[in-house]
Amino acid sequence: MRVAGFLFIRNAIKYDYPVLQAIQSILPLCDDMYVSVGNSEDDTAGLISSLQSPKMHISHSVWDDSLKEGGRVLAVETDKVFDQIPDGVDWCIYIQADEMIHENDYALIRAEMEKYKADQRVEGFLFKYRHFYGSYDYVGDSRRWYSHEIRIIRNDKQIRSYRDAQGFRKNGRKLRVKALEATIYHYGWVRHPNSQLNKHLDFEKLYGGDKWARTVQLTKKSDFDYSEIDSLQKFTGTHPQVMQDLISRKDWHFSIDLSRKNFNLKGWLLYWVEKYTGKRLFDYRNYEIIRGI
Repeated sequence: MRVAGFLFIRNAIKYDYPVLQAIQSILPLCDDMYVSVGNSEDDTAGLISSLQSPKMHISHSVWDDSLKEGGRVLAVETDKVFDQIPDGVDWCIYIQADEMIHENDYALIRAEMEKYKADQRVEGFLFKYRHFYGSYDYVGDSRRWYSHEIRIIRNDKQIRSYRDAQGFRKNGRKLRVKALEATIYHYGWVRHPNSQLNKHLDFEKLYGGDKWARTVQLTKKSDFDYSEIDSLQKFTGTHPQVMQDLISRKDWHFSIDLSRKNFNLKGWLLYWVEKYTGKRLFDYRNYEIIRGI
């Protein structure tokens, strides 16, 4: 079985992406790692090159920033780097620049990829998600956070990144996937408040919007306000080992009253249904889960 990882990145230093940690978190699972570095305003290329590994394959890309409808440019860049993976690779692990896989899940992931390598009914694997917010101590627990997503796919170039690179489809249809008892650790909402605000403004541009930019201009904000959140819970587990040094160097403080919730009536109802039953009603799913095999 041969496995390749793939990732795209731009402006990693400017927006404080933990991209080296993201790559390091999947390297032990991969025979090769393909990274596409977009045209950046900083030395992202040098940062990626600093990660010395014979598994690394680095390419460079110029993003088409006119593709603003629904963040389409993110899917285009995903497909670019995916297409670099050669024949002979069985499974491809996709990771975004602020996502990690915990080393505790490596054995399970390897076993499942090996188990279904020859079973063409399985087109990918679905991961659970843990979304950190404000600091490394809190995770989002409301419906605003997606609970699952595909992060391993077959090396089948009929599979394409979907919409803004959140998931994948094959010839326009949803992928048939096996659900894994493994988790993606998402740190996209954990950085210094100033960096978070700047990243948020830049990300908004990819979707052709300027709501945040206008708000910042009117209020003269310099930091992102992490307190504007509907619901969080305390994180009591362990972070991936590759994150330990970054966590130890955190240079901002965020705390919140966990009893404070910001829901309307419908939001409260759906929140408690999920808390007590484990079921998320009316959830959007960009995949078909295979059961019974």
